[in-house]
Amino acid sequence: MDLINNDQLQWKRFVGDDKFDYPIDYSTAVLDVNENGHINLLTKWEPNSYCHFHRHTATSTTSTVLQGELHVEDIEIESGKVINSKTRNVGDYASKDGGDVHMEKGGPEGAIVLFSLYTKDGSLAESLDKNGNVISESHIDQFLK
Repeated sequence: MDLINNDQLQWKRFVGDDKFDYPIDYSTAVLDVNENGHINLLTKWEPNSYCHFHRHTATSTTSTVLQGELHVEDIEIESGKVINSKTRNVGDYASKDGGDVHMEKGGPEGAIVLFSLYTKDGSLAESLDKNGNVISESHIDQFLK
């Protein structure tokens, strides 16, 4: 399957509103999901745009940058301060356990990233407000048909 040039992918777009003080514009396409807790998806960021501030709650998450660059800021939830900042380029691979809190932004040309998540309890991620309060949750059941 061509993950970059594929008209068959069904993208779901997310954009921010005036509740957020940063530009939100990204899309996701589910590649595969199963009842055993595994989901593979693509996330596409528009240029210089973020996804929602979030915490990964899946047991484990791996990701590989396929196109563009992804800017990642790890956030200390108690203080709201950036504790680490990095730019991930094409080919960069990362693996994290649950609990990771961060902001992600596409570079000047955007980004496409392949994510593989595994969850024992169905929980994938929590979107957070600027104070770290949960405003929405993603669960694997939302993607099972």
